[in-house]
Amino acid sequence: MIRALILMGFTYFFYYLFASGDNAKYINMKYEYINILGIILFATLTVVQIFNIAKGDSKVECDCGHDHEHEQDKPWWKRILFYGLFAFPLITGLGLPIATLDSTVVRSKGFSFQSINTLQKGDQFIKPQYLKPDTSVFFGKDGYLDLMQQELDEFSKMDPVALNDNNFLMGMETLYNFPGDFMGKTVSYKGFIYHGEDHELGKNQVFVLRFGVIHCIADAGVYGMLVQLPKDEHFKNDEWVNVEGTLSTIYYQPFKSKIPYLKVTKIEDTEKPEEPYTFRGYDNPNVKVNK
Repeated sequence: MIRALILMGFTYFFYYLFASGDNAKYINMKYEYINILGIILFATLTVVQIFNIAKGDSKVECDCGHDHEHEQDKPWWKRILFYGLFAFPLITGLGLPIATLDSTVVRSKGFSFQSINTLQKGDQFIKPQYLKPDTSVFFGKDGYLDLMQQELDEFSKMDPVALNDNNFLMGMETLYNFPGDFMGKTVSYKGFIYHGEDHELGKNQVFVLRFGVIHCIADAGVYGMLVQLPKDEHFKNDEWVNVEGTLSTIYYQPFKSKIPYLKVTKIEDTEKPEEPYTFRGYDNPNVKVNK
């Protein structure tokens, strides 16, 4: 009976995530089918378990010649440990509120911009990404170059370059890869304020960032640009704003390189979006994606 209740709980949990839309807090919505498959799988296992209980089939017969320990013969602590391992993620998933990533997480993870230089070395899958989305590790070399050229063609036609929930990661990656093609253009996007470390920033300089998800929340990075606020404009960490400004470049010492830089001409408060994360899609059938 306990197994049936646990399976029923997982069925409800997966259905709740799907019906409420909270699955977007964990995975790229292109993989929503995994959530649906989970609902079907746990529902099927629940029905099978209830059917076995109804038949009174609580013991498993075996003709292999070995003496198997039945569930009811296990010590009580083994049963608690066994069921506790399965019940723990269910209890935490249903009982704890779903928190979205913010500047507190950025700081606690060690938002050290000096580590950006290490992204070009070693296994990029295990390194966090900052400011610039880098999806090259998910593509073959030729496929990535083709994709970047296509996105450059798309975004270079835009004036102003307006980044939204659907094109934020693609647009930000394009701006970082081809900053010279966008010099002097107006760029606008939405994000939250992050002040960073005082010694790294000049007066009225802040970062305007958004968390982006490639596949799931485990590979989430924080992306955006360093911006120069107008005089007398002050914002706190995690305040959501719409920014608009002229794109330029600046030599940023922690990176030891030039990076895109937004000279803000217009900034205004805005509500935190219902879906604060942005997602990277792979809609082009001609581009090979590394699994």
